[in-house]
Amino acid sequence: MLKEEKIIAEINSKYVPRVKVENGIWKIDAEDIYYKDLNSLLRDICSKGAKKIEISNVCGQRYIGTNLDAEVEIDIHGTPGNDMGAFMSSPRITVYGNAQDGCGNTMNDGQIVVHGQAGDLTGHSMRGGKIFVRNDVGYRVGIHMKEYKRKVPSIVIGGVAGDFLAEYMAGGVILVLGLTLSEREGCKARFVGTGMHGGVIYERGDILKVGKGTKLMKVGKRDMQVIESLVKEYCKHFGVDFRKTMNAEFYKIVPLSNRPYGALYSN
Repeated sequence: MLKEEKIIAEINSKYVPRVKVENGIWKIDAEDIYYKDLNSLLRDICSKGAKKIEISNVCGQRYIGTNLDAEVEIDIHGTPGNDMGAFMSSPRITVYGNAQDGCGNTMNDGQIVVHGQAGDLTGHSMRGGKIFVRNDVGYRVGIHMKEYKRKVPSIVIGGVAGDFLAEYMAGGVILVLGLTLSEREGCKARFVGTGMHGGVIYERGDILKVGKGTKLMKVGKRDMQVIESLVKEYCKHFGVDFRKTMNAEFYKIVPLSNRPYGALYSN
């Protein structure tokens, strides 16, 4: 028996026997697999040196990719559960469907690409890496987002966001493209940037309501370099026209103070 076949046999003896390797790609059928077993299986496969994993029939399994620190590509077909990619450091996860709440929670590095929508708390306390969402996201996206040493986290939202976008944001970049809006329609999100004391929100068009404690500004050359780079990546992931997407005015929302609540707690 070949070494690869021995590894597969060993793994399938420990878990539901739905793992196979084709052309170097590890394939998992996740139907009815308990989330703890699925994540144990993922860690086991990564420890064997897998570079590409495809997971099919995903339906609500939580914590997929959590705390993984491996140079691996993971394609997910279906709808992963909460906290996908939480605390992860290196993987590149692509979801061919929607993602639920807490996607990229406290993510250190790596990349998450969602070919649909993402739920509440996307990028919660994120401190590195990138998240790209083709369509809309839920509430409190980017809450407590922060920069860590040389890491500058980024979230690119193709559509719009819910209330409390960038709440308590301390660092990083959020880009809202509003591509799911009709002409002259604005994003209905309230309390954008509440408690924000660092980082920047970019918007394509004047589509966001500026929250208390923040201000709207025109973008400069350095801002446009960041925006263009992120839009190029977004368009590459989702097959969107770059020139058409860039054919708009861009603005930025920044905090008025780095201690927005200082007066509330001190004299």
